[in-house]
Amino acid sequence: MSSKIILENIKIYAYHGVLPEEKILGTYYILNVEIKADLWKAAKTDHLDDTINYAEINEIIHEEMKMPSELLEHVAGRIIEKIGEKFSEISSIKIKMTKTKPPMQGEMDGVSVELKKNFKK
Repeated sequence: MSSKIILENIKIYAYHGVLPEEKILGTYYILNVEIKADLWKAAKTDHLDDTINYAEINEIIHEEMKMPSELLEHVAGRIIEKIGEKFSEISSIKIKMTKTKPPMQGEMDGVSVELKKNFKK
């Protein structure tokens, strides 16, 4: 059986980047987080204690986004590690993080990094 929790298009204003102006001006980031875990107990019981509380995941994401980093990879990695520490029942986490206005030439919707980590069960 396969089951996932997906937090889609979380929009957060933050101050990540290598350039000094990125740390001052900031920009919006869009995060998509996919968590694989066995959710079937909650499907049967209808109890929050039998699943992964996605409100707590959202809180972790927002807290980690408040801490400026130079690299998107570093922020995404911190988020994955914190979620994995909090919820031992998770088998994998994938994060796609998009910087909406990167300081680069040309028009684009953004630049993204995607990290995935599998956890031993």
